[in-house]
Amino acid sequence: MTTTKTDTSAAEAQETEAAATATSDGYISVPLQGYEVTKDVQVRLATKWRASALRAANSGDIDRFMEMVLHEDDYETYLDLDPDQGSIMQFTQDAAERSGEALGKSSGPSRSGKAMRRR
Repeated sequence: MTTTKTDTSAAEAQETEAAATATSDGYISVPLQGYEVTKDVQVRLATKWRASALRAANSGDIDRFMEMVLHEDDYETYLDLDPDQGSIMQFTQDAAERSGEALGKSSGPSRSGKAMRRR
């Protein structure tokens, strides 16, 4: 059976779309909801988020995380919007999806499909 372009998976389509919509410096536009308004901000592709940025997010230092992943021109916009936790979670999910990635567990090696032999 031959594979055609129409056989591409949804993930590949997302990656292609992210690459097409990313600016030349690796940023994509993602909406961020603030107290009374939503604005589009430029964020690095989620695949380009540094480990230090993820550590900042995991330790609860959201300001540092946003400073590291947002375009420098949009960090002040983030501070002005003062988003709540739900908005930040939605923002990171949207950024990951638009980058062609899914948040959550990594796609590392899976367990063997063979049943373990019991003794």
